[in-house]
Amino acid sequence: MTAALEIVGFLLCLVGWAIIGATLPNKYWKVSSIHGTVITTSTLYENLWKTCAEDSTGVSNCRDFDTMLALPAHIQACRALMITSILLGFLAAVLSLLGLKCTNIGLSDEDAKMKFAATGGFLFIFGGLCSMVAVSWYAAMVTAQFFDKYFAGTKYELGDALYLGWAGSVLYILGGTLLTCSCKGKKRQDYSCNKYAYSAGQAAHQPRAYPKNTETVISNKEYV
Repeated sequence: MTAALEIVGFLLCLVGWAIIGATLPNKYWKVSSIHGTVITTSTLYENLWKTCAEDSTGVSNCRDFDTMLALPAHIQACRALMITSILLGFLAAVLSLLGLKCTNIGLSDEDAKMKFAATGGFLFIFGGLCSMVAVSWYAAMVTAQFFDKYFAGTKYELGDALYLGWAGSVLYILGGTLLTCSCKGKKRQDYSCNKYAYSAGQAAHQPRAYPKNTETVISNKEYV
């Protein structure tokens, strides 16, 4: 059961890592449509790297952000958090692969493999929290500008990339939790087996107790 739990958690983390990797370059972090009198004249959309405009014919023009220092603070923070999440996911995948019970790569000691798997699970959870904070922060800024009556710029709505980011973050955290719990369950099982073995060994070496009246019987036989 522990090995199956480890494999399921590891696969969930890999799927979440792939989704987060696809979320970072996705174009549609926020979308806004400008409607004309007859048809939609253009669609504006942005991500963490550029802003684009697409007309009714499907032709899009994109412009990269000029400089990182002139960007709003939340975009810079979201970039850093998303990149950190991907790097942590890669490191956690390597450590978890070394620590899985069903693999024989590099390590043969059970305690060392358990530590590697637990460390990978914690890194997956931390990476999922980083991406969750980034996506939620970006969504909060979009909704705040949308409902602000005094905001003079273009009002955007939530894009598809944000929903992908939330899904990947949940898979990250869920898979990391399963990895960590499987290691704890294995450690608890080993401790219970050692405790039972110690109890059995102690009972085998314990001296046999005789009834109190045995000494009286033996002493009476000596006098006779």
